[in-house]
Amino acid sequence: MSLFRSTKNSIFLLVLSAIAVTACGGGGGGGGGNNQNANGEWLIPEGHIRDGGPGPDGIPSIDNPIFEAAATIATVDPDDMIIAIRHEGQVKVYPHDIMDYHEIVNDGPDTNPFVLSYCPLTDSAVAWKGNASHADPTFGTSGLLYESNLILYDRQTLTFWSQMLQVGINGPRIRERPEQLQIIETTFATLQDMYPDAIVMTRDTGHTRQYDRYPYGDYLTSGFMLFQVRNLDNRLFPKARIIGIYNDDNAKAYQITGFGSTTQTINDQFADQSIVVVGNSDMRFAAIFDRRMSDGTILNFSPVHDDLPNIMSDDEGNVWDAFGTAVSGPRAGEQLGVTRSYKAMWFSWGSFHRDSEIHFNAG
Repeated sequence: MSLFRSTKNSIFLLVLSAIAVTACGGGGGGGGGNNQNANGEWLIPEGHIRDGGPGPDGIPSIDNPIFEAAATIATVDPDDMIIAIRHEGQVKVYPHDIMDYHEIVNDGPDTNPFVLSYCPLTDSAVAWKGNASHADPTFGTSGLLYESNLILYDRQTLTFWSQMLQVGINGPRIRERPEQLQIIETTFATLQDMYPDAIVMTRDTGHTRQYDRYPYGDYLTSGFMLFQVRNLDNRLFPKARIIGIYNDDNAKAYQITGFGSTTQTINDQFADQSIVVVGNSDMRFAAIFDRRMSDGTILNFSPVHDDLPNIMSDDEGNVWDAFGTAVSGPRAGEQLGVTRSYKAMWFSWGSFHRDSEIHFNAG
């Protein structure tokens, strides 16, 4: 099935041949065209959707991940970036070097599925709770991009989903927002310090890929973009890594390099939401949590140093870990609320969220 027709962009194809692989469905250029399986309304400008070329599942998702203990795995280097999620009490780790080639992992038991997606073009990762009532709760790559970012589709209803907007953008589930799950992005060395009993997704994916080779040259550090965006905000370097929070009307970004070499907490207000932003530049880690508890109490947080996985304490005497769980104190076992936030490259965040506030500009 072909999800999108468009005219190929010959310049992009030359770039594509140089890097030898596609990213976030990015195998072709051009926009517009007629979507054969899209019906009715789009929540995004259809003329700015880019056809990735390979088509649906041209970049194959991992649907049956295999794991190995973090203590024994030999294919992940200490400085490698990873994504981690704690699901049903187990911390699971997904290396960026595998996600670069697959972008989507469908995981969890049938009774409690989730999908983790990562777009290499925008360096953005999110995890959503799956729908256990669906005969097929899995997601795949659509072959489409919007603002250089991955568009997923769910295999049950063929609804298209914007990764960075985190919403159904066309199809039966349009406007539906999936339930976001808390993730950690950091270096593998930091993750091992935090959760030594974690398990790591292996390269036994059922596909042959050069996982030990980053496929996009200097893309992570250069100003070069494979796909242009509609609104290039020059307040930060395009590839600067930020963690951002957003709602339907506002957005705010915190540059990862602005946190410094020791863990910092920022008790902040975003629109009508009380939040805490915690980060550490050396660990390449940041997270944003809701600091209003279910009983209405708004907590104030301070950083905890040299006690991983614990990263914060509050004015009630509770200590909180990197996933936002109270590990000690009167609220032990309670969980901070997940926010509509994630880490991304600035160029894409700034285009999705025009006039986004920047908490600090670290240069």
